[in-house]
Amino acid sequence: MGVSRQDVEKIAALAELAVDDATAAELERQLSRILDYVAQLGDVADDAGVAGDERKARLRRDEVAPDPLTRAPGDFAPAFGGGLFTVPRLGELDRGDDVP
Repeated sequence: MGVSRQDVEKIAALAELAVDDATAAELERQLSRILDYVAQLGDVADDAGVAGDERKARLRRDEVAPDPLTRAPGDFAPAFGGGLFTVPRLGELDRGDDVP
């Protein structure tokens, strides 16, 4: 399977690349080699030396269970109340204006 000059020009246009004649010729050769290699891979026997179901991936059962790492925010927050994290005031920002 080969790639034509028109194929290279179409790919270059889709990729918005400017390709000169020398580069187009090189791309034509390289893409043809890649496609020839991929075609050869289809001819390789995929069952050589493998018996029965040994080729199939062994998958674990799909079981729905709670994540052991899931915890409520109050479990790990130093101060949590009313659905909010509470943090200490920063001393340099605390002028005491809002303290009665």
